[in-house]
Amino acid sequence: MEKKGKVLVVNCGSSSLKYEVYSMPEEKSLGKGLAERIGESKGMISQKSCGKVIKKECEMPDHITAFKHVIEFLTSQDCPIIKNVSEISSVGHRLVHGGEKYADSVVINNDVEKVIEENIELAPLHNPANLMGIRAAKNAFPDIPHVGVFDTAYHQTLPASAYMYGLPREYYTKYRIRKYGFHGTSHRYVAEQAVKLLKRSPDNTNIISCHLGNGASITAIENGKSIDTSMGFTPLAGLVMGTRSGDIDPQIIFYLAERGLSLKEISHTLNKKSGLLGLSGVSNDLRDLELEAEKGNQKVIDALEVYAYSIRKYIGSYAANLYKVDILVFTGGIGENGWRMRERICHRLENLGIVMDYNKNREMGSKMGIISEPYSHTAIAIIPTNEELQIAKDAFALSY
Repeated sequence: MEKKGKVLVVNCGSSSLKYEVYSMPEEKSLGKGLAERIGESKGMISQKSCGKVIKKECEMPDHITAFKHVIEFLTSQDCPIIKNVSEISSVGHRLVHGGEKYADSVVINNDVEKVIEENIELAPLHNPANLMGIRAAKNAFPDIPHVGVFDTAYHQTLPASAYMYGLPREYYTKYRIRKYGFHGTSHRYVAEQAVKLLKRSPDNTNIISCHLGNGASITAIENGKSIDTSMGFTPLAGLVMGTRSGDIDPQIIFYLAERGLSLKEISHTLNKKSGLLGLSGVSNDLRDLELEAEKGNQKVIDALEVYAYSIRKYIGSYAANLYKVDILVFTGGIGENGWRMRERICHRLENLGIVMDYNKNREMGSKMGIISEPYSHTAIAIIPTNEELQIAKDAFALSY
């Protein structure tokens, strides 16, 4: 008899709680919502289901109260996602950092919570919020499995040659400084979808996966396993992003500090005021930048070219390290929707056997499909990501 269930997927931030319910194994989303401004005097919760959007302002002093409102909305008479909470068979949690402990999703117990706590110093903004979410969710749903899906887990297959930095080894053993990588759930999901799309086996397929959005990363996937990724010890490393600088000469930090900037100011600049926003002086939103580029704004044109160039460099370096590249995947908000940016990136990749069909790229828009020329050695694919569904799949699989 086929196993069935409804999985509640939650993503807890310090002041927000995103949720979605999936009917499994059909992999059908039944509705989703967002509780925000948690901890403020007035919170807000909204939910989209059965073609309607319902919302209200309410007191939300903490995550436990937020989950009470979530249950109220899930079972709302106006537009219920479920009739009662007993229909939820498991809860899947998006978690950021598991250090080197977990290479797969895991049923959350006291030991898992302890590991998340131990890794707070590696993810000080996310792990505390993840822990609050787990404990509040267990309070709301005490008698069902809770499953943790870590952003870092997929990259635990990186070899030492990819995850070690050229620093004294004691920094790794004492301070745990190494490349961890992020966006792992997204890269894993789109890699599986790409293999299905091209009717291939993951065991003999190499993929370069480009998750491009306000945060962006690229992963080299060999025979179904991550062997390198652009984000590093933190999500600041790698590509030029929406507001993050990506890779820079580390001496720049000391150069700026010598000129009076505090470490806090430098960190804020590199994370929040750099990237497309800093280079363009206009926006970190690709849609705004494309409109400005059409008007001839040279700073914006330069910003877009820097963004594309940084991605192209990583594609080239990963192609050099993979025995072959079967599929180049574009995903994430920009990867799925930015057809002009996909063109900029793929321009000059022809010498690697990556040849885009530019007409098909424009026609395809954001739909899943192949946008390479038939004679291209490497297939180019648009694969919309769905991290929530991947979390639901993992939670469902580990709940029986």
